[in-house]
Parts: sequence; C-alpha cells; structure tokens
Amino acid sequence: MDNQTSKYKLLLIGLLIDVLGIVTSSWVFPVIGDMSDVVWAPLSAWLMTRLYKGAAGKVGGVITFVEEIVPGLDIIPSFTLMWLYTYVFKSSAIGQSIEKKFE
Repeated sequence: MDNQTSKYKLLLIGLLIDVLGIVTSSWVFPVIGDMSDVVWAPLSAWLMTRLYKGAAGKVGGVITFVEEIVPGLDIIPSFTLMWLYTYVFKSSAIGQSIEKKFE
C-alpha cells in the first residue's frame, strides 16, 4: 500500500471513529451517552495514540480524552482534525511551531 492510499485510509478510519463518538455521545443518547463517555474517552484516546505515533499522537490522545469526557464537547471531530493537522497543516509555519513545542 502506498503512502497516498494509507493516508486516505487513515482519514476514513478517523471519520468512522468520529461518527461513532458522536453516535455514542450525550447529544444522541442523553443519559446513556454520558455513561458511555466513561468507556469511550479512554478508548478513543488509546486509538488516537495507535493511529498517530510520536508526540503528536500522545498530545492528540490527551485532547481526545478531554473532548470525549467533558459533556457537550463530543461533537468535535478530533480524529478528523488530527488528520488535517498531520497531512495538511503540519508543513505550514503554524504546524512547525506547534511541533517544536512538543518535541
């Protein structure tokens, strides 16, 4: 599998995880969603660190955990945003300064 294919495969996986996170959220199932966040938050953080290696994956995992565990923030598509950071913004000046801060 070439780099271009794996890049878009990672995007598809991230979109699916984001949709799953929204479906299991407190927005869709108010009472059950809050309880499922206790399980989903650490699972999604772990998935983020498996999909994105290094410091970016670790920081993304922490952000994803917080986003999922805090009620009302479930709607943020953290996996899609991480993909955008990794493949679109990382080479920009802002992405380079962020990367230096976490090295």
